[in-house]
Amino acid sequence: MIGFIKRNTWWALGACLAINSAQADTLQPPAKASYLTADGAIAIIGNDGMQTLIEQLNALFIRQHPGFRFAVSAQGSSVGLPALTAGATAIAPLSREPWLGDLNGYKQVFDRPPLDIRIGYSGFGPRDNGKTPPAVYVHPDNPLKQLTLEQLARLATAGQPGGDLNTWGQLGLTGDWAQRRIHVYGLRDDGSFATNQRLDRFAGLPFSPHYEPLDNAAAVLKAVAGDSHGIGLTGWFAAGKLAPTLRIVPLSTKAGEPAHGPSLAEVGKGQYPLSSYLHLFVNAAPGQPLAPFIKQYLRLALSDEGQALVRAQTDSAEGYVPLDARQLAVERSKLDGL
Repeated sequence: MIGFIKRNTWWALGACLAINSAQADTLQPPAKASYLTADGAIAIIGNDGMQTLIEQLNALFIRQHPGFRFAVSAQGSSVGLPALTAGATAIAPLSREPWLGDLNGYKQVFDRPPLDIRIGYSGFGPRDNGKTPPAVYVHPDNPLKQLTLEQLARLATAGQPGGDLNTWGQLGLTGDWAQRRIHVYGLRDDGSFATNQRLDRFAGLPFSPHYEPLDNAAAVLKAVAGDSHGIGLTGWFAAGKLAPTLRIVPLSTKAGEPAHGPSLAEVGKGQYPLSSYLHLFVNAAPGQPLAPFIKQYLRLALSDEGQALVRAQTDSAEGYVPLDARQLAVERSKLDGL
């Protein structure tokens, strides 16, 4: 009797494996597609910092679906969406929010945005071995406790509905601070980070006359470190070594809500308002089925196994953080609706 049970148990296990193998066999690599390389591999073009993560996702995908081959070209986030627009990549990985110029280029060709699947958060800090996400910095002598995103827009740009913020008193500071003018430092409005923030977060309004543009993030933070009445907004920067001479201002999405900084715990809970996501952009036409292997790839990246690969990058220089439960459910529901 025991032998019979064992034989039937092994038969059931073998049948299950056979079914899983048959299911894997139904997922076939594309025979013809503009994103195939000369030797038939599936091209994935995009962010360079995500290369290790993408290669690990590729390996996991291939283990589950033998016969697939991928060719990763990690040239930077700025090439991802143009490559997707040109049909040169099946998936465009980005570790920051896309520049609106790249998005608009895609929309001009397809008259719709690409499908955006978020698989993690990009960075936390400050830390010595990696870059801190976009943040607002002040001198350590500055008593400013927090800002809302609306206040940030009103002090960085001109013409916001609530009016411009020019003095520290307008932000609630008292005493000698109240009448002192706010010195705003940031990056140049040259089509990259500062321009994207202005267009995406600040309603496209021009930077304030007292906004002083500088060449790079190091120059912005150096200016704030030497100016107790200064405040600086900049993108990713290895700010850990500057921690004793600068302070990151916690931010809230709306007035009355708790303010949060870019610490690992706060980023991991989806609380930091200036967090950027790890994106996988794909070309998905409304009403048309997504290529089965692309849908499965995206599903894999959002699976427990895929999120574990993101988590494995948390201590790396890139500092990637898996999605919190709420955002993970949102992203999984996107795929369920396709």
